[in-house]
Formats: sequence, structure tokens, C-alpha cells
Amino acid sequence: MSSTYITQQGMFLLNQELSERWLRRREVVKALAAAAAEGDRSENAEYIYRKKELRELDRRIRYLQKRLPDLQVVDRKPDDANRIFFAARVTLELQDGSQVSYRIVGPDEIDHAKGNISVDSPLARGLLGKQVDDEVRVKVPEGMCVYYIAKVSYEE
Repeated sequence: MSSTYITQQGMFLLNQELSERWLRRREVVKALAAAAAEGDRSENAEYIYRKKELRELDRRIRYLQKRLPDLQVVDRKPDDANRIFFAARVTLELQDGSQVSYRIVGPDEIDHAKGNISVDSPLARGLLGKQVDDEVRVKVPEGMCVYYIAKVSYEE
């Protein structure tokens, strides 16, 4: 079971996605009706494609409609901004001296390109509650990985 926490920005993006999916669904239904009117549906590629697209849209809409009411928006900074909590941007130093930066977000906001990792991930669980200069050991498939916390911030 994934956690129900989400940032304010993440909630906005999910609501926006739901609205866009509903608009796209209207277009797909119109295109599906037009394709169905062309006759034999068994060999109508447009009809088959639109049916599949409609199923995928409906699946995502149902998921979002069920998930959004359960989400809890975390929209304030913690009292101790030096410790790592939800929504923190954390800069870690690896053993070789290189640095990586991650932001701890809800499972609905994961985006590795932006450095967003889930609060449910092993790395995030290992970081929670820690502060700058702490050493964090995280078990990964290759063995144990050691990180040093270089910076903690709560700016987006």
C-alpha cells in the first residue's frame, strides 16, 4: 500500500490531468462514433484503435477519481527545517565525492528526471528524520550504499 501524502503542486497536477483526460475522452467518443458509423467494425482500424484508447482513458480516470479523495496535501514546512521530512530536497554526497539531489514526494509524483523519489522508497525511508552531516546506509541489490547528507532544503 503506497502512502497517501502529496505536495500541493502534485495535487494540482493530478487534478489538471483528470480535467484533461475528461476533455480528451469527449474527443475520443466523437471519433469512435464516427468510426462506428463507417460500417464493418471488425476490420475498421480506426474503430478498434479508438475503443482501446477509450478503455485506457477510462481506466486512468477511474484511478484518479478513486485516488484523489484519499490524498493528504502536505503544504507546510516542518518546524525543524534542518531535518529531512516529506517534500525535502536533499543533496547527498556519495563515497566517490560526487553529489546527487533528490526531492522526497508522494508515490503519485515520482519523476526520476526531476530527482523526485517516493517517500516509500528505501532511500527516502533511510533519509527521513536525518540532518546535514549524517551518514545514511541504504541496502540496495548490489549491497550496502553509504551516503552523506550535504544539504537539506524545502524550496521547490
